[in-house]
Amino acid sequence: MHFSRFPRLPIAHLPTALEPMQRLTQALEGPQLWIKRDDCTGLSTGGNKTRKLEFLMAEAKEQGADIVVTQGATQSNHARQTAAFAARIGMDCHILLEDRTQSNDPNYKYNGNVFLDYLHGATAETRPGGLDMNAELEAVAEDLRAKGRTVYAIPGGGSNPTGALGYANCAMELVAQANNQGLRIDRIVHATGSAGTQAGLIVGLKAINANIPLLGIGVRAPKPKQEENVYKLAVATAEKLGCPGVVAREDVVANTDYVGEGYGIPTPECIEAIELFARHEGILLDPVYSGKGAAGLIDLIRKGAFDRSENIVFIHTGGSAALFGYTNAFGYEGAGKTAAE
Repeated sequence: MHFSRFPRLPIAHLPTALEPMQRLTQALEGPQLWIKRDDCTGLSTGGNKTRKLEFLMAEAKEQGADIVVTQGATQSNHARQTAAFAARIGMDCHILLEDRTQSNDPNYKYNGNVFLDYLHGATAETRPGGLDMNAELEAVAEDLRAKGRTVYAIPGGGSNPTGALGYANCAMELVAQANNQGLRIDRIVHATGSAGTQAGLIVGLKAINANIPLLGIGVRAPKPKQEENVYKLAVATAEKLGCPGVVAREDVVANTDYVGEGYGIPTPECIEAIELFARHEGILLDPVYSGKGAAGLIDLIRKGAFDRSENIVFIHTGGSAALFGYTNAFGYEGAGKTAAE
């Protein structure tokens, strides 16, 4: 796959590290755990969307856009990284934020990613939950065009064939790192939501015949819908890359048992996973994507789903800025504990 055929603005800090998680492996008494640090892509606290935005924002510039518009949930990591990328290249950014959780917590509504959206200079407006947000996005884009702006619209999560190129490329990067380290990867696990990360990864892995199973831990949609969304995007991405037919329907696997009450609502297992990563590895997950992805991985390990000899790579999709919108979920306020206790 020759990615230089596509416009790209290479500002991410790549390759991101591939590291062992020795203490977490010992604590879980399970398979050998590794982590791909896509929380360290270098832009506004990092995250997986930066890989996608390298291709999306380059396409925007190529089309002469003077403003980029996108959409996401209130504490959207994608919105924050889009705002930061736009600031980096001197382009205006407007965001639609969907209220998917109906939370009235001021931290959730104004701290974390929301604070950073504004800090990067983006403008924003809100929508109630349950709307067709891509239709809302297009309506806003059309209104801006009518006012003379040259608009480039990015779907939620940056998840279209252009954005998914970033994770097809990541698959090649990861396998090259494993080869250089003499690491046999038996499985890759990550959180899957808007589908772009999983679709890009599966296209990249299949195109280079890596023979590594990929498991997405769903954070929003039911299993049939999640897998179908990923498959459709993977097919379109493979066609864009010039390798149609490399992905079969059975290659796309999502486990949606860890969504809980809904998108953006942390489960007790998600909170536990965040604490385990923080206290054993010094790594910060987020309560929406990576936390639920890790919760699924941990539960499957405890259920004996993997052989202890396996090497499993968890792709950290970033999002730690959202933690500051969810402080109440951890119940630390007023704990009053001291070292002596």
